[in-house]
Amino acid sequence: MGAEDEVLKIGKKLEKLISSNTADHTSALDLLKSLRDSKMTLEVLQKTRIGMTVNNLRKASSNDEVVTLAKTLIKNWKKLLPAESPSGLSRSTSRSSGDASSQRMDETSNDGTDEGKSQGEKDSLIQSKTHNTTDAVRIKCRDLLLAALKVSEIPEGAHDPEELSAAIEDAIFEEFGNTDMKYKNRVRSRVANLKDSRNPQLRQNVLIGLISAQHIAAMTAEEMASKEMKQLREKLTKEAINDHQMAKTGGTTTDLFKCGKCHKKNCTYNQVQTRSADEPMTTFVYCNECGNRWKFC
Repeated sequence: MGAEDEVLKIGKKLEKLISSNTADHTSALDLLKSLRDSKMTLEVLQKTRIGMTVNNLRKASSNDEVVTLAKTLIKNWKKLLPAESPSGLSRSTSRSSGDASSQRMDETSNDGTDEGKSQGEKDSLIQSKTHNTTDAVRIKCRDLLLAALKVSEIPEGAHDPEELSAAIEDAIFEEFGNTDMKYKNRVRSRVANLKDSRNPQLRQNVLIGLISAQHIAAMTAEEMASKEMKQLREKLTKEAINDHQMAKTGGTTTDLFKCGKCHKKNCTYNQVQTRSADEPMTTFVYCNECGNRWKFC
């Protein structure tokens, strides 16, 4: 019996198990192990569509061992698809002029929880836009992003963290076109913010799709900050502006203060009641020579 006939036979048996809704985990495991030990080729995958059958079994099974083995098979078979070409074309691009069944195989590699057809389509869309890579630096960066996305419990209905991490890294790489220091710093800032326990909303929004992979890849530190941090920054900025304007515009010129920066005494000062009424006023001093500002209590 040829490899294709053997795989077709196993596929039919798996489909019977899925349609019968029986909890025959032993039979399912035996069939999956037979597939694992068989000599699989891209041509056999495309003709038998075994990837879709195994993925359907993964979704239907409640047995952890069956689900794990099914995921492993799908991941290994995915490697048989055309890899990224030297010209930078992605697997999805090379596939567009080839076989439609290759695309279906790619869609079966969603390892996330099945939340219905719409959720699966979203994960497949993320994956179809992601380029495969063999670059060690890029792979390491994807691993770091994946760890950041999985730092705590994954919310219900979330996208596959592995596909998201690859899509985020891919968007960053496309912007810089290389893995130099700017690329690495961009990845590091995403990792730090996604792992920040004081800003869990950012990570959750990325996982459930409120913030796309392309958007998080380009966000500034200010945009990624938590609501509390944004309010604190706004407050400090406002205070700094007020202090500067107060010291520079309606102040009193004096030579009683010596600038610690230029050591000259050409200064302007203001006194403001910043604390309770029974506390002394705070003196804001501005050096007219070098622009240095300080508080004198």
